[in-house]
Amino acid sequence: MESFGTHDGPGIRFVVFLQGCKLKCLYCHNPDTIETSGGKPYGVEELVQMVLKVKPYFGKKGGVTVSGGEPLLQSKALVPFFKRLKEEGIHTNIDTNGRILNSFSKSLLDDYADLVMLDIKHMTEEGYEAITGKRNMQTALTFAKHREASGKTMWLRYVLISGITNKPELLHALGAYFKDFKTIEKIEIQPYHKLGIHKWEALGWDYELKDARENTKEELEAAVDILKAYFKEVKVN
Repeated sequence: MESFGTHDGPGIRFVVFLQGCKLKCLYCHNPDTIETSGGKPYGVEELVQMVLKVKPYFGKKGGVTVSGGEPLLQSKALVPFFKRLKEEGIHTNIDTNGRILNSFSKSLLDDYADLVMLDIKHMTEEGYEAITGKRNMQTALTFAKHREASGKTMWLRYVLISGITNKPELLHALGAYFKDFKTIEKIEIQPYHKLGIHKWEALGWDYELKDARENTKEELEAAVDILKAYFKEVKVN
């Protein structure tokens, strides 16, 4: 839990990190949430009461963000949680990789999620597999199309890694694909960082991006310049 999140959606957010993810992204800064076992169980009303205690800090923009791991693995349980949040007048947000689109996740997205933040990993199949360890990048694009059809708000997120995702042709491909989507309010560039390495080491896992460097100011500015031709707003987190 994070009771004062400022980078997980609009305003001040109460952020719930759920256990379990089917991807194993090379740069994951929450690798301790990848395994589907573990975590601490919470009841819906227990979580709601925790949120209500900090609701006064939300102001007009804040609310609750559910992240992970991959939150949509627990879509069935999240539906009643988000339903209760909406009853309390609280803004809801899902931070997802977009690989799960079943009846429960559709209900959550279409009926209760005010915002979806969709992580776009890469714009080629080979690059997607290299980063996530899984094939089929099309799942995220199908997910985006579903959200677009619902007419409800979406943000995109894109991790900028020098030599891997920070290539002009990939940024132009990203922009070209999504430029006509009406529901996308903004795209957030996530500068590459190594803040999660100690977690990988604690798990006994090899962190393969040790040699990757953080983005320069010039690289970030160049990426913004490319993407702002396609999106209403481009933000560097």
